[in-house]
Amino acid sequence: MDPLTLGLLVAVATIVVLFSGVSVAVGLLIVSALFLLIFDGARSLEMMPEIFFADLNSFTILSIPMFIIMGAAVASTRAGADLFEALERWLTRVPGGLVVSNLGACALFAAMSGSSPATCAAIGKMGIPEMQKRGYPDTVAAGSIAAGGTLGILIPPSVTMIVYGIATETSIGRLFLAGIVPGILLTLLFMAWSIFATWRSGNTAVLSPRHYSLRERLEILPRVVPFLLVIAGVLYSMYGGIATTSETAAVGAILCLGMAIVIYRMWSPRAIWGVLRDSTKESVMILFIMAAAGVFAYMMSSLFITQSIAQWIAGLEVNRWVLMILINIFLLVAGFFLPPVAVILMTAPILMPILQAAQFDPYWFAVILTINMEIGLITPPVGLNLFVINSIAPKIPLKTILWGSAPFVGCMFLAIFILCLVPELATWLPDAVMGPG
Repeated sequence: MDPLTLGLLVAVATIVVLFSGVSVAVGLLIVSALFLLIFDGARSLEMMPEIFFADLNSFTILSIPMFIIMGAAVASTRAGADLFEALERWLTRVPGGLVVSNLGACALFAAMSGSSPATCAAIGKMGIPEMQKRGYPDTVAAGSIAAGGTLGILIPPSVTMIVYGIATETSIGRLFLAGIVPGILLTLLFMAWSIFATWRSGNTAVLSPRHYSLRERLEILPRVVPFLLVIAGVLYSMYGGIATTSETAAVGAILCLGMAIVIYRMWSPRAIWGVLRDSTKESVMILFIMAAAGVFAYMMSSLFITQSIAQWIAGLEVNRWVLMILINIFLLVAGFFLPPVAVILMTAPILMPILQAAQFDPYWFAVILTINMEIGLITPPVGLNLFVINSIAPKIPLKTILWGSAPFVGCMFLAIFILCLVPELATWLPDAVMGPG
């Protein structure tokens, strides 16, 4: 059978299996085993266990569970609420300071936790009721938090970026740096739209400042600054050559867990066990998908599907930017249905040869891919962040949350367009800090 036709058959079979309700990892293993058995013989199945475990045999992978523990420790405390309160008190003189402080808190908490749903829940539990009480439109209150939560997979340290780095054999340190400026750009776009939407609603009273004394501003800082110092320390250790990504992640996890115990008095063994249990579950899920995706990539390569698709696309006589638009559409659709980790691991073996042939920077593309995955987090049918917001603010109808999130999807498309016009926004900082890649 022609490899391209076989590739189409694999794609259809994968979609059918994944929509049957099985987990992503199990689905990938089923499809891989089935096609290897039919088209490559029973002996090819002997390689599956070896490939499954070989893909996990990397010291760098240790950073994934460590960063997850770091995020879970922060998410299990009132750090999100304190961060929101601190920013509200310091940004109160900014027009629309409350929504600006919410989005700022989302950006900073995303950097601490690396989890989009955790960011939505932590900031939204306090931020949405407060915005409603002050008179902000429900669309702005819900949409800004849903969109702000997506920053968790872009602003470092990001588990999604780590997975991309492992899958594409690119520098995780450079990937983290590549996400900083686009993350700030996206946050500013979200803030600009939120202020405009609030002003357009006609309730300009909510844009007026609320006054806090200097004492009120200073008294909350001791509960927030230590966590921010840990993030700064993690990034400095990585880029200062002091420690590897995995070592830095391990120290960050211990420090965040220790500060959660000391600052927020999380003495209960049950609470500590809950953090470790939840972190282990999420880590195992991600590692299981990574191993299964490795087997899936082996099957695609063994049957010459990956090579044939890359050759076919490279042979198309189209402008490289037309090719990038097609890739973006493909990633966007995939992100509607699958988690970011699964999309990266399934598509990286196919896309990297194409990107190299078209001379696109892999670190710039990592940011483009991540923003596409962010869009998937606030768009149906999966739209995980939408349902998180609906669960913490049940009085806001899901339809209102959807309408409130739509303009922020537009902000993300605008960010992608800006990055295509000025790719240096993603590549300048890694080159400045670590030298040309």
